[in-house]
Amino acid sequence: MITKAKPKLHFSRQLLAIPYGLFLAFFVLLPLLIIVYYAFFNDKGVPDWEYVKIFFTEDFASKLKTIGISLFISFASTIICLLIAYPVAYIIANCKLKNKSVLLLLFIVPMWVNFVLRINALREFLILIGTYNKPNWNIFNTILGMVYDFLPFMILPIYTTIIKIDKSYLEAAKDLGSSSIHAFIKVTLPLSKGGIMSGVSMVFLPSMTNYVVSNYLTNKNVKILGKLIDDYFTGDLWHDGAFLSLLLLLFMFLITWLTGGFSEEEQANVRGGALW
Repeated sequence: MITKAKPKLHFSRQLLAIPYGLFLAFFVLLPLLIIVYYAFFNDKGVPDWEYVKIFFTEDFASKLKTIGISLFISFASTIICLLIAYPVAYIIANCKLKNKSVLLLLFIVPMWVNFVLRINALREFLILIGTYNKPNWNIFNTILGMVYDFLPFMILPIYTTIIKIDKSYLEAAKDLGSSSIHAFIKVTLPLSKGGIMSGVSMVFLPSMTNYVVSNYLTNKNVKILGKLIDDYFTGDLWHDGAFLSLLLLLFMFLITWLTGGFSEEEQANVRGGALW
């Protein structure tokens, strides 16, 4: 008697993407659609541009001031983080220690501590040195808090990019007569651009919205975009908050595009061993 072989069940690895797709649909796409709805529709569900007009007419000077302060804090925080992070990442990546991860761990460990505890500790330090809740020091305190909070996010992508650079490139540059400084400028710096852009994106954009830092370190005397959006939603001004959120999302998209975040070449530079 000939028995028919049971058909084999083929399992496609693409099925593993279904939970991730559902997560994106419910927790990313759906909230975004709700924000779009409140930004361009009135309470009756009819498309209405009145809220957009109100946003650009009522108290617009105050909104521009908040945007300007946010951009300044974000830009300053990013530059300071980059000036500190690149030398640190370069030194760690090129040190002679076998366990370089131990040095890198020193910068990662503070991230394991609760964020609110770290900011409170920094606030106590500012009180100790006498700069807390002083009008002339509020912007400085906010920038210091942003650098303190986001510095590891600048160090890690730069480190993972530098450590993957083929050493033969530097050796070839030196064989052709380049000095160490010239080889760094012409070889190391361009090849680490992917990590720099990744770090800039991860510091610049959150620094515009992390109002917890500005609230704790300035006694709520510095308002940035994140706080303005929060004030709109908590004040039941959902249409204004939704429209400003969309503007911020568009700005983030633009910054990511300008910094090469969507470039296949840049993604290839930080792929593989990169942490992001």
